[in-house]
Amino acid sequence: MPGRGFLSRLDATGVQATRALDEYDSIVNHLRVLLNARRGSSPACPDFGIPDFSDLVHQFPSAIQTLQRAIREAIMTYEPRLRQVTVRHVPSDDPLSLRYEIAAQSGTGGSGSFRFNTTMSAGGHVKIW
Repeated sequence: MPGRGFLSRLDATGVQATRALDEYDSIVNHLRVLLNARRGSSPACPDFGIPDFSDLVHQFPSAIQTLQRAIREAIMTYEPRLRQVTVRHVPSDDPLSLRYEIAAQSGTGGSGSFRFNTTMSAGGHVKIW
């Protein structure tokens, strides 16, 4: 996992901005893991992740809202650093991908807000930025 080294994080200058950046990167990395995991793939936590995209492909267009709810529920359950999570479908020119915008507030005592964009490809892989 690329990031800043331990000693550079100890530097007192710009600590607040650094913490926010570290928190954002950490949340994005965790969301990548969470949203690329398929429900039922973790024996220790069977509801971790989102439904398999290939299981929903025959339910379009209602699958768009199903995935939207599943993404929100997964984030609310497994990412405690975010609260007031909203997930919105963003229409795309590519018929083989789904785009969602995730907006949330910091749940760690900060007053910051976060916005993430996601793209789910036909194979079910989720990219987040």
